[in-house]
Amino acid sequence: MELIKDGKRLDGRNLDELRPIKIEAGILKRADGSAYIEWGKNKILAAVYGPREVHPRHLQDPTKALVQCRYNMAPFSVTERKKPGPDRRSVEISKIISEVFENVIFTEQFPRTTIDFFIEVLQADAGTRCSGITAASVALADAGVPMRDLIPACAVGKVDGKLVVDLCKEEDNNGEADMPLAIIPRTKEILLLQMDGKLSFEEFDRALKMGFEACSKIYELQKQSLRKKYSSGI
Repeated sequence: MELIKDGKRLDGRNLDELRPIKIEAGILKRADGSAYIEWGKNKILAAVYGPREVHPRHLQDPTKALVQCRYNMAPFSVTERKKPGPDRRSVEISKIISEVFENVIFTEQFPRTTIDFFIEVLQADAGTRCSGITAASVALADAGVPMRDLIPACAVGKVDGKLVVDLCKEEDNNGEADMPLAIIPRTKEILLLQMDGKLSFEEFDRALKMGFEACSKIYELQKQSLRKKYSSGI
C-alpha cells in the first residue's frame, strides 16, 4: 500500500502537517471541568471531578492527591462494535495517562483527595491517546486544577521511509514506526515517549524535533480554547 505519493500523504497533507483540530473547553455543566476535541476523525470528551475526598478512606494519601484517569472507548467508536467496559488496552492507557498528569499537577496542595478525570472516545481514528491527553489537559485547566503547564501530545511516525507527524489510521496500521509524545512546552520536559517499530538514531532525533514542533502548535490551540470560553463568560 503506497502511503506517500508525490510528497503528499493519502489525505493530502504534507509530511509535517497536522490533521484539523478543534478544541472546546467547558462544554459539560455537571463536571468541574471538561473539554471536547475533534482531531481528524477522532471525537473525544474529557471530564474532571475534584479535588474531592477519597473513598474508601484507606486509599487516602496524607501527602498528596491521587490522580486517577479512566480512558474508555465507546462500543460504537470503532468500525466493528467494541465490547463495553474496560479491556487490557484501556487499563494500560488509563495508567499511562494518570502518570503523565501526576508529574504536572501540584498534587501536594491537596492531600487526602482525589482528582478524577474521564476520557471517553466517542469516535476513534488513529492517535486517541494523544488526543485524550490534549483534551484532558484542557479539562483539568477548566476545572481550576493547578498544573505546571498545559500538556499537548502528538505522535510522529515513519511511513514509506519518511518521517510524518500525526499519523492517520492507514498510516498507523501500515507504517514502519509510531512514536507518541507528550511534553511540558514551557520547560521542554518530556512526559510521555513511547515507540512501536524502529527508527535510526538520526531519525529519532528528527522525529523528536518534529514532535516538539507539532506539540507547540497544539499548545496554542489549547490556550485558544480556554481563552474563548472565559472571554465569552460561559
